[in-house]
Amino acid sequence: MSRYSEFAAALLDPRRACPQGLTCATGADPESRFAVYRNNVLSSLIKALADNYPVVAQLVGEEFFGAMAGTYVQSAAPQSPVMSDYGADFAGFIEHFEPAASVPYLADVARLERLQVQAWHAADARPMDAQQIMQGLSSPAAHDHLRVGLHPSLHLLQSSFAVVAIWAAHQQEPVVPFDPFSPQCALVLRNHLDVEVFAISPGAHDFIKDLQQGLSLAAAIDASTGRDTDLELEHTLAQLISHQAITHLLAEQVLP
Repeated sequence: MSRYSEFAAALLDPRRACPQGLTCATGADPESRFAVYRNNVLSSLIKALADNYPVVAQLVGEEFFGAMAGTYVQSAAPQSPVMSDYGADFAGFIEHFEPAASVPYLADVARLERLQVQAWHAADARPMDAQQIMQGLSSPAAHDHLRVGLHPSLHLLQSSFAVVAIWAAHQQEPVVPFDPFSPQCALVLRNHLDVEVFAISPGAHDFIKDLQQGLSLAAAIDASTGRDTDLELEHTLAQLISHQAITHLLAEQVLP
């Protein structure tokens, strides 16, 4: 192990001894100064996780979250100086963190909050004018070769739990009674300067996912029909338009 790796490992693990060879310009005890430095680093990383996953922290409480985050931090050094990037795989860690097993929806709530961070930092794109979209969609004959461009901040999540309702219950809005074990699909999108989170049907989830993957509008509709899902096409398209999620319509040229 290199001296750098040894220092980094000791910095994230309180069980490790202070690396050999450290000195302080002020003449202070290296072990004491290193302990203070390590404590500051660990505290900063745990706070970064709490900032990135506020609802997760609220669900389990400050003490439990601090212990869980502290365990994560010891095996997950930052890969970027941007702290909003930290904890990208925190949901996967939570899923296998045995003490959190009593809150089975916690990992999916973390996934939803990670999508919010990603949506906030996604590239900008100008939404297409609603009237132009309606004109482009007005001809069913054009659907076979029409592809729908979606905003780069748009993300989808399919969960076995009511992740949107759980998340919404921790926002500053009236709480509507819900069953946390009711499956729910989520759409996350940055609309202007606001990151929006709302529930969509499984059929809408699969349809929008097909559009994201490059299927033509007609192919996505056919796929939904084949799946026999609960897609309400007009309602789903109206949602995408009203939330300014459509950035362009591309009509492919068909050679004779």
